[in-house]
This record gives sequence, structure tokens and C-alpha cells, in this order.
Amino acid sequence: MKGKFITFEGSEGCGKSTQSEMLFAYLKARGFSVVYLREPGGVKLSEAIRGLLLDPKSTICPQAETLLYMAARAQVVEEIIKPALAAGKTVVCDRFLDSTIAYQGFGLGIDIKLIKTLGNFATQGIKPDLTVFLDLPVKAGLKHRQDCCDRIEQRCLSYHEKVRKGYLRLAKAEPARIRVVKVMEDKFKTQNKIREVLNAL
Repeated sequence: MKGKFITFEGSEGCGKSTQSEMLFAYLKARGFSVVYLREPGGVKLSEAIRGLLLDPKSTICPQAETLLYMAARAQVVEEIIKPALAAGKTVVCDRFLDSTIAYQGFGLGIDIKLIKTLGNFATQGIKPDLTVFLDLPVKAGLKHRQDCCDRIEQRCLSYHEKVRKGYLRLAKAEPARIRVVKVMEDKFKTQNKIREVLNAL
């Protein structure tokens, strides 16, 4: 692939969407050809799956949840990510495979080796060049989400703690790819840290 693939990860309320959109705007202003996506979503099928996954009224078992995330990912990879990277574009994505490992693997107990195998199939082997993990204590993050809790956000505190610890384990295992950025109160200071990481690479 000619292009660069940058993903953002983090637990609930860490400012991931805000920071990924800010980086997208920064890169675009510098003249890069950039595509911005969110996961699950980005294309019609994936957005429909997103609606099911995040609807508080949905009853979905952990196995089905894992497969639905993979199905949404497979479609957006095929329709947007793969062609964009092949064309030399930079792709900025709000969440990717690490989310499923953290949320469904560490959080729900789905076998992580199985998730990685399914993930390799769904992504056609495409991996991020850089993953920014925005780290924020769980209670602080959930405070930001009190007014709009989706099905995942509604889960208990211990679940979200497992997710955050899972992310930190992933970052420790792949320090060259997954860069931990501590979330600060000032979103612009956090963004500057992200840009420093990006420029260094």
C-alpha cells in the first residue's frame, strides 16, 4: 500500500472523535490527500450495523457482537480503506481492529487469538502504520458520556476498566505502532502531542 493508515483508539469519553477530526483537518490543511472514517461505519452497510450495535434496545450476545463488528469492518476496508491506501492517500480512522480486541476480547472474554484471525480476514491483512491510544481514567471518560449512553457505554465500570487495561497491554506489546497519548484538559494540548508523535514518525 502506498498510503499511510492512522487509527485512533481509546475508551469511552476520551475525546477520540474530536482528536481524530482535528488531525484530519491538520493534515488536509498541509496539503495531504486525506480520507476520514469512523468505525463501525463509513459506508451504508457498516452504518446500518453500527445502528444495531449501539442501540440500547438491541440484545446481542458477545459472539454475534464480535462478528457484527468484523462484518462492518470488512465492508469499509473493501469499499474505502483499501482503494484509498492503494491510491496513496492518508486514511485517518476513528477505531479499527484494536477496538475489537480491547472491547470484545479483554472486555467480554472472546478469545483474542480468534479475534486476530477473524480480524486478519476482515481487514485483508491491512494494518495501521500508526495507532494513537488516547489514555484517560475510565471514570473521567464516562462522566463525559453521561447524557448519551449507547449500548456499550451503558456497561458496568469493571467492564470499561478491563477495556482500558487491555488497550495498555496492546500498547506495551506493540510500542512502535501504538503510541500512548495522555488526555489533557485542553484539547489543543492533547492535539499538539499527537502531532509531535506523527511528525516524529
